[in-house]
Amino acid sequence: MSKTVVLAYSGGLDTSVCVKWLADRGYRVIAFMANVGQGDPSAAAIRRAKVAGAAQVIVRDLRKEFVADYIWPALKAEAVYEGEYLLATALSRPLIAKHMVDVAHKAGAKAVAHGCTGKGNDQVRFEVTARILDPTLEIIAPVRVWEFRSRDQEIDYALKYRIPIDVTKRSPYSIDQNLWGTSIESGVLENPWTEPPTDTYRSIRSPERAASTPAYVTIEFSRGVPVRVNGARVPELQLIDRLHRLGAAHGIGRSDVIESRIVGIKSREVYEAPAGAILFEAHQELERLVLDRQLLQFKRGVAITYAELIYSGLWFTPLKTSLDAFINATQQRVSGTIRLKLFKGSCQVVGRKSPHGLYKERLATYSAKDQFDQRAAEGFIKLFGLAYEGSGRVAK
Repeated sequence: MSKTVVLAYSGGLDTSVCVKWLADRGYRVIAFMANVGQGDPSAAAIRRAKVAGAAQVIVRDLRKEFVADYIWPALKAEAVYEGEYLLATALSRPLIAKHMVDVAHKAGAKAVAHGCTGKGNDQVRFEVTARILDPTLEIIAPVRVWEFRSRDQEIDYALKYRIPIDVTKRSPYSIDQNLWGTSIESGVLENPWTEPPTDTYRSIRSPERAASTPAYVTIEFSRGVPVRVNGARVPELQLIDRLHRLGAAHGIGRSDVIESRIVGIKSREVYEAPAGAILFEAHQELERLVLDRQLLQFKRGVAITYAELIYSGLWFTPLKTSLDAFINATQQRVSGTIRLKLFKGSCQVVGRKSPHGLYKERLATYSAKDQFDQRAAEGFIKLFGLAYEGSGRVAK
């Protein structure tokens, strides 16, 4: 009797070849497809899995869960890896792995598999999550052990067995897309000196070709979560899609990054995340308005750790759970509205207001409305610097 394995199946080159490779070795392959906003799994992708040898294809729409339980927590934490990456791909992996394990339980499978390479991040994210949720499951990683040494060889294999694929040798980009963003790697991008060609980008216009007039948008948050755009309440999926389209039209959300992978190597990635870039800028500015200095500074440090946990596949860990409790406590006051100006690749905050704002015009103004007691400053400065008096003297 063949052993059942649940494969995290994207429909792309690697996982399509994985289906055939596993089936040829006697496995009964269940191809699990998660819709996280990359577009509904097409009939062509499902057919591709079956042509490759999948016994069953299971599709789950995880978009709402993705937003509520993964994207919004990351936004509230302001998690950005190494100051550049909004973690779109990384955020989707624990969600996909969680459901992959669930499918394995329901199907009675004793093994799960993925199509990640031995030098990538996703292998860590899938496998660590699977082991956290069920350490008894066997994990199979065909790409780490199979005979192919290049994507060209995989393409030849797919063509040999008449597996319909979208990748060609002339356009060998590896692309991962979901509703929070897109990552692009491989091909000419592997040379870090090469400027990304125009065909690298999927949706965002270059700043040079972006709209010639600026757009203004207001975003209202409730306890750290965006709820309204331009005054209208919008469901979460439509909210992200609307900001994605708006940002893309104005060249917002492009990044070309050299980043530090989990396994220790550097990689070159191109990212697109227009909605994420807009929402991050707005949320960060709202926190500046409503959080006191010490809490704001401490939370910035937490954001770095939170981003590293996401990037490293450590979503279902005690530290992540503990940080969520802290972050959710900070968001009780993060309600208000931010106005932004989008123009030629620039996303600039031009207005902010909140019922919890700590900015007081009567204290900040230099006009006749000033109510700040400037005489109190002298005593404050003396006490503030008391511990350091004389410490800069040079010994003779």
